[in-house]
Amino acid sequence: MEIKSKIVNVFKLIFPASPIESGIFLLFFSVYGILGSYIAINYTVIFDSRIPWDAYFSFDNKSIVMSGGSFERHPLSYYFFNWLRSLALYISGGKTDTTFRLVLAWFSNLAVSLSILQIFKYLKNIIKLPFKVNLLLVIFFSFFSTSIILSFTPENFTYTLFLLTLFNHYSALKVQKEQQIPALALIFAGVSIGGLTVTNIVKVFIPVGFQRGLFKDRKKIGHAILSIILTCICFALLYLNRINFKYENIFHRTNEQYEKFSNVRSTPLWDAVLSYFFGENILLSNFIIRNKHNMQGFHYKGLIMDIYSSWIPYVFILILLLLILWSYVKNIKNKLVHILVISFMVDIIIHCILKFGIHTSYIYGGHFVFVYPLLLGWLFYAYRKSSKAFSVLTITVIFLSVYLVINNIIRMSEFFVFLDQNYQ
Repeated sequence: MEIKSKIVNVFKLIFPASPIESGIFLLFFSVYGILGSYIAINYTVIFDSRIPWDAYFSFDNKSIVMSGGSFERHPLSYYFFNWLRSLALYISGGKTDTTFRLVLAWFSNLAVSLSILQIFKYLKNIIKLPFKVNLLLVIFFSFFSTSIILSFTPENFTYTLFLLTLFNHYSALKVQKEQQIPALALIFAGVSIGGLTVTNIVKVFIPVGFQRGLFKDRKKIGHAILSIILTCICFALLYLNRINFKYENIFHRTNEQYEKFSNVRSTPLWDAVLSYFFGENILLSNFIIRNKHNMQGFHYKGLIMDIYSSWIPYVFILILLLLILWSYVKNIKNKLVHILVISFMVDIIIHCILKFGIHTSYIYGGHFVFVYPLLLGWLFYAYRKSSKAFSVLTITVIFLSVYLVINNIIRMSEFFVFLDQNYQ
């Protein structure tokens, strides 16, 4: 009975557990489904066997679907995408046609819709905000460029977004209830999240350090250390098995990738950070079309984002960042806020300080963009007893949402012009 109860609780955690949650999930699943289906049916951009990478926004669709991506960055995604590809091929009768693209798009849609559900659950179960505020924040998040693009894109970041939002909700429940995070849950999270993108395994261990009384109880410290060690051992063994224990390849390829993706181009660093890292995961910018080829004679058009060309997006991002910073200041004693901020800092260090992939860091949005609505939620929580401040904050987020929706709809219409011209 205990095992059955745990299984039921897992399903309640992952999937809708009330009529309201079902409505939230079905809303986004339907809207994203229409978008993804239209693209999959009318265009080849989601998967074209001739195009290994960079068809749009530097996503490597074919490369990811066929191999899971580079082992040094995505060590265990090979196994997941093998399963996903096999299922898609089974449904499509072995062809990489419209049906194949539809399966890929709908699985991406499922992952992003479940991610939004997890954000809603966090706002409802952890922060306990009013329904209207929860709805405003998830709608705001649903129009982020990362949410829109990943909803039809078969990528590591799509599923990382879901796993990270799920684990953040789960670990927050444990920390809030002053319960230990079980070793088995930590191992599963470490292997799955770190397996899709290796640097994210660090984020799995952050909540462990915020368990109540951890540093005053030797038993709790021992449990935490043992859990982390077991997670690292399981992850390392699976990782090494993936590359036939040729561990020297990890260091060689990692250094090679860092040299390739950390060279700062002509864009000033401050602009690259503000536009690419903080901005374009949320607010789509103007596009640049470039000529690409697949190293085998096939030429195609690729789409990337440029830095912002107007002062308005910069103001939008700065206002949002000020709200996030203010949320941290107002909740400085809240350990759940510290968990979110430290997790965010991991990505800031990797992309802004170490400069890894700084000029395409908008594609890594699945690693951290969910932090924005959650920290905004904590800001609302901080002003729950001040009706005036609460109202001002609500109006501010509504104005930001309106601008976000208008901007991203216009930019997506430009994306469809690009598809009409190059991927029919």
